[in-house]
Amino acid sequence: MKKTEICIDREFRTGEVDERIFGSFIEHLGRAVYGGIYQPGSPLADEEGFRRDTLAFIREIGVPLVRYPGGNFVSAYHWEDGVGPAHLRPKRLDLAWSVIETNQFGLNEFMNWAKKAGTSPMMAVNLGTRGAEEAKDLIEYCNVPGGSYYSDLRRSHGYEKPHDIKLWCLGNEMDGPWQTGHKTADEYGRLAQETGRIMKMVDPEIELVACGSSNMGMATFGSWEETVLDHCYDEVDYLSLHTYYGNGENNTADFLASSVNMDAFISSVVSICDAVRAKRRAKKKIHLSFDEWNVWYHSKEQDKKIPRWSQAPHQLEDIYNLEDALLVGSMLITLLRHADRVKIACLAQLVNVIAPIMTDGQGAWAQTIFYPYMHASRMGRGTVLQTIVKTPVYESRYGDAPYVDAVVTENKREGTLTLFTVNKNLEEDMELSMDLRQYEGYHVTKHIILTHDDLKAVNTRERPQEVAPREGGRSQVSDGYLKGILPARSWNVIRMEKWK
Repeated sequence: MKKTEICIDREFRTGEVDERIFGSFIEHLGRAVYGGIYQPGSPLADEEGFRRDTLAFIREIGVPLVRYPGGNFVSAYHWEDGVGPAHLRPKRLDLAWSVIETNQFGLNEFMNWAKKAGTSPMMAVNLGTRGAEEAKDLIEYCNVPGGSYYSDLRRSHGYEKPHDIKLWCLGNEMDGPWQTGHKTADEYGRLAQETGRIMKMVDPEIELVACGSSNMGMATFGSWEETVLDHCYDEVDYLSLHTYYGNGENNTADFLASSVNMDAFISSVVSICDAVRAKRRAKKKIHLSFDEWNVWYHSKEQDKKIPRWSQAPHQLEDIYNLEDALLVGSMLITLLRHADRVKIACLAQLVNVIAPIMTDGQGAWAQTIFYPYMHASRMGRGTVLQTIVKTPVYESRYGDAPYVDAVVTENKREGTLTLFTVNKNLEEDMELSMDLRQYEGYHVTKHIILTHDDLKAVNTRERPQEVAPREGGRSQVSDGYLKGILPARSWNVIRMEKWK
């Protein structure tokens, strides 16, 4: 049996976990909104039309932040279409996804839903077909108490108090040629600078996210980040990263190694941010918002068959299997290992559209990726310890990939240590050892395992627990060492507490 040794030191800390790293994303896309979180008239919905079943799953995860309304959708969106009396709202062509948007769900409905979901908004402004003026109007509508045109318009819509939204995205993926209103780095950087400056004139307390590269493979990667920050460094607080991975070639080993690429992506963007900081002799440090990440490839062929200009079609509805959950677990570990710089992250998306939660007319169920996401959100708060993983590696398209990914978080308030780990060896269990002598008196309170004999196993309406976690993993603390077994192809959460 192969062996993995994990090394930690209580004084060597990566950084505090910003809870927003466990955020998610709702875009006007497919059935994410209509039929996902919002379905008026359904027996599954409450008096406001919000689906109770998906709300329950979202509360179970403890999603602290939801990005809205896009995504590619936002780059041609008129936010005014989605406020005021529903029967007066226009239907519009959504050029991003070639569908009809009814605008029956908009900004105020989203804010009502967010309160019920126990989450906070991350609002995006349209910098594709619109600009600084419309962004100013939107933040005035949302954050000014009253006495001006747009704040009073909000009040006339039944919202006397401001929404007080404090986190804003300056557009979406503006480096992408697929984006409505795509711009060069100079064009976008200048627009982001001026838009950010004006928005902070309205509300100086907001935080702003500038668009970084849509993925590391973009031809403009690196130069885009540098040019954009050269323009708007003083106005923005975060730079975004987006990435998705797929296994279209059915090479599981390479697919599971994708977290190596994600780690390199984060490290590269941190280096660029710090280079611009040094060049400007700036005191402020730019942090990262990894506000789109997930597995996405299963649905791409079926999406080609969707008729143009349909409404809320079954779009981007990836059905996730065990290997997808393993990679999502490794991606969460990667985000945590960079907790000193990654302060915001959004699993894209939340319901139905490349999502951990699926619905139909009978109810909702959890996909395989739901579980590592929920475990990390619920048990990953606190401080990330620098986690050294000594493990065998294998060759992959991204170079050497470790068989075991792992990270340890300490929550002093709760008195817990939590080890999140993935064993990517598809055939063999892994023997685990971790020196805990600095944490005398700690013992294992739970060892959760997510695995299955079939890497392609999925959860469905008929079999919603086909791939589900179980407790009772083989680990314990003995003579100051955590010893355990990580089953082949498994996600593991080992929770430790001090004896009372």
